[in-house]
Amino acid sequence: QLQLVESGGGLVQPGGSLRLSCVASGSTLENYAIGWFRQAPGKEREGVSCISSSGGRTKVVDSVKGRFTISRDNAKNTVYLQMNSLKPEDTAIYHCAADHLISRTNCSPDDMDYWGKGTLVTVSS
Repeated sequence: QLQLVESGGGLVQPGGSLRLSCVASGSTLENYAIGWFRQAPGKEREGVSCISSSGGRTKVVDSVKGRFTISRDNAKNTVYLQMNSLKPEDTAIYHCAADHLISRTNCSPDDMDYWGKGTLVTVSS
């Protein structure tokens, strides 16, 4: 049973940075593609950024392109989302999720097999 635990969320001012971490237990992350998803108030859940199992392929949603970077360290069973130049519209609950199809980076919530409980990111002055 794969379990995912996110951390790193919090309150940050516009223009600030946060790094989210997702640590896996119960299995090894190298067997999964990983995605970061978010759901903001009044909006549908969306894929933010996804990464293949090896880290060789990534995808980011247009709204965060150039600001967010996804990475992974399979030896540590951890994936990261570095978030820079944060905007109020980035405010959301952020979840990491695992897809058993190791090379897929579509960032569709329907593709994901395991979910973390989420961490709240609030961007406000």
